[in-house]
Amino acid sequence: MKKLLSGNEAVARGIYEAGVKFASAYPGTPSTEILENVVQYKKDVYCEWAPNEKVALEAVIGASMGGVRAISVMKHVGLNVAADPLFSMAYIGSNGGIVIITADEPSMHSSQNEQDNRHYARAAKIPCIEPSDSQEAKDFIIAAFEISEKFDTPVLFRMTTRICHSKSIVELGKKKEVPSKGFTKNFQKYVVLPANARKLHLKVEERLKKLEKYGYNCLLNKLEINDSKIGIITNGIAYQYAKEVFPDASILKLGLTFPIPKKLISEFAKKVKTLYVIEELEPFFEEQIKAMGIKIIGKDKLPITFEFNTNIVEENLLNRKSYREIEVKNLPPRPPALCPGCPHRAPFYTLHKLDVNVTGDIGCYTLGGLPPLSAIHTCVCMGASIGCGYGIEKAMEQNPTGKVVAVIGDSTFVHSGITELINVIYNKGISTICIMDNSITAMTGHQEHPGTGKTLMGEQTHKLDLIELVKACGVKKENLRPVNAFDLKEIMTVFKEELAKSEPSVIITQGPCIFIEPKNKKWKLFEIDSEKCKACSICLQIGCPAISKSDDNKAVIDPIFCLGCTVCVQVCPFDSIIEIKR
Repeated sequence: MKKLLSGNEAVARGIYEAGVKFASAYPGTPSTEILENVVQYKKDVYCEWAPNEKVALEAVIGASMGGVRAISVMKHVGLNVAADPLFSMAYIGSNGGIVIITADEPSMHSSQNEQDNRHYARAAKIPCIEPSDSQEAKDFIIAAFEISEKFDTPVLFRMTTRICHSKSIVELGKKKEVPSKGFTKNFQKYVVLPANARKLHLKVEERLKKLEKYGYNCLLNKLEINDSKIGIITNGIAYQYAKEVFPDASILKLGLTFPIPKKLISEFAKKVKTLYVIEELEPFFEEQIKAMGIKIIGKDKLPITFEFNTNIVEENLLNRKSYREIEVKNLPPRPPALCPGCPHRAPFYTLHKLDVNVTGDIGCYTLGGLPPLSAIHTCVCMGASIGCGYGIEKAMEQNPTGKVVAVIGDSTFVHSGITELINVIYNKGISTICIMDNSITAMTGHQEHPGTGKTLMGEQTHKLDLIELVKACGVKKENLRPVNAFDLKEIMTVFKEELAKSEPSVIITQGPCIFIEPKNKKWKLFEIDSEKCKACSICLQIGCPAISKSDDNKAVIDPIFCLGCTVCVQVCPFDSIIEIKR
């Protein structure tokens, strides 16, 4: 049977067909849909959301040690969080096959950097596999488990946004039954004390040599011999662009992208007159091939940043365009904004009014840094808001310019904010931390987390109590302030009180994301009384997409978008926003 599947859907199918028994992940674009699709096979594959990527990978390592095929899934920056166990697992190897999916994001559509995680494979000295379409995404993930078990190694499976989210035809296969090997005590293999690790490192080096030889005839590496005038070495989605721009060229498409098959590359280079290396982001292949003494054209003409397309490849290599980009002039800017009814809006409006320093974090609430709210002044990585806020305050002790508020979401706090809070308490910081609890992992599409009381597989479970957790970290009861996320007066009062204290405090703004409210709830609707409206534009300062200006500069509310959060009602000084009677 054939189906039209995205790369993420195809990988999920491949996980099922490979006989995987354990899958763990933390959601992150563009990888999120993989486990969301694996869950349809929950009778065969146990799958879970973990609190963070390190926890996910460590659980998967344990499952592999226990003798079953296991997989961990994350976006590219998530691998930074999981790097510690990754490097140790590279020495340990596998029992049941173990694969780590990294979904890289060239052009940073929803990420803070565009790192090239092929470098992780090289640094950890483990094989890296990359598909170039959905069929390969399914087939290669099965091959990745076979390689893992054949060579006693974890395998890094690298995807990128266009592979994750583009759809192509996939021929489905049958599920493979892979019996569990069970756990066998093996001190020399599983306990990476220095004495054992030294011996394991020697095995890793020998393994790399074997993997390079394997790559010479490996089915993951595809050789297409055509016109000898132009040869191209490429991988992933770049292969698709290369095929479109150079339909008659000879191509070596690498699916096993580390270690590179040097002998195969050397033989291919001798068969062509001009050799291009077409790869997104870093000159990963290029540097290694140049080190072999082979003359190539690569990043001297192609950009090192952002996603490619056929235009970029053709314009840079052939000095012509394959298509004309449509230029649309005079369109107003459309920056991303918090949704109408978002529980983060009122706290950010308050922080903007208070004019305090705000350290931000990764989540929907990062949008609070954009106008008109403009209430976030730093954003580094998951959990860093608390650490950065604490550090700024310590730095300003001799030259204080006001206290710092660190804002962090509920899922992000569980991911990597807890230890940051403990550090503030332990080292006698005075930070005010705002946990924005919207009861879900909203940014990546509303996935469950330990604070929701529900698992990925739909089972009820223990619901993490953030209030009790914060108390356990050492925050005094009188400095722990839950507030209604939609009550501006309460939020302003509580922030002022906590900012006046010279000890750490935590404010928890409580309000569910609008997309997880009961579907049958009857929302309040509001409209502008144009006779009362003075065109002061104060309501526009909350940044709600439901509110705009009419031709006479007075405010108008779109009833399609309004969800009745009442924040605009609270800021209007003229009582011109009134409820529509249903």
